[in-house]
Amino acid sequence: MNAKASSKTTSPRGVTGAAKRPPRPRAAQSHEIRIIGGLWKRTKLKVADKPGLRPTPDRVRETVFNWLGQDMTGLRCLDAFAGTGALGFEAASRGAKQVTLIEQDTALIDQLKKTQSQLNAGMVLVQRGDGIAAIRQAAPASLDVIFIDPPFDAPLFEPALGACAHALAAGGWVYLESPAAYTDEALSAYGLRVYRHLKAGAVHAHLLQALVAP
Repeated sequence: MNAKASSKTTSPRGVTGAAKRPPRPRAAQSHEIRIIGGLWKRTKLKVADKPGLRPTPDRVRETVFNWLGQDMTGLRCLDAFAGTGALGFEAASRGAKQVTLIEQDTALIDQLKKTQSQLNAGMVLVQRGDGIAAIRQAAPASLDVIFIDPPFDAPLFEPALGACAHALAAGGWVYLESPAAYTDEALSAYGLRVYRHLKAGAVHAHLLQALVAP
């Protein structure tokens, strides 16, 4: 009677059976984003390794600044939830007169200040604070562009939108990045309407403008 061949196999290290190998380390993430256009075009910005930190993707930023006309010369901007500063530094690179970056996280503030110094971006002001309070405290009609891109799981969208109307200059814009699309009907309560909208993955990008009084 012939003996059956053993179902066990021998690994190169002499271990029988299905030897478990240690898991391969994950590929390191880049933790960098780049400025799309303007004075600092192609400059890379460091991104802190923070849970929930979600820099606006390059393609979305490029589209948004195309909507805004690419040239931001002379405009006054407020990035209410700055995070990496991608939106604010992009605006400054394209000629914005004044860009205020509002952030609460200490590590992110340190990185924003480091980037501001490295770029010698005198038009950029980094401030620790609450984004909604910063919009509310802005002088009437003092801002040409307000960037609203808070954490998607935080109840900050409606309060931020509600604070924009008094701060926007005539012809001003609000950029809103959110996990769901906003309609004109929903925005009318804040005196805003949708001018442009795109969906990229889980991100809905909106360019909003103030309603024209009848």
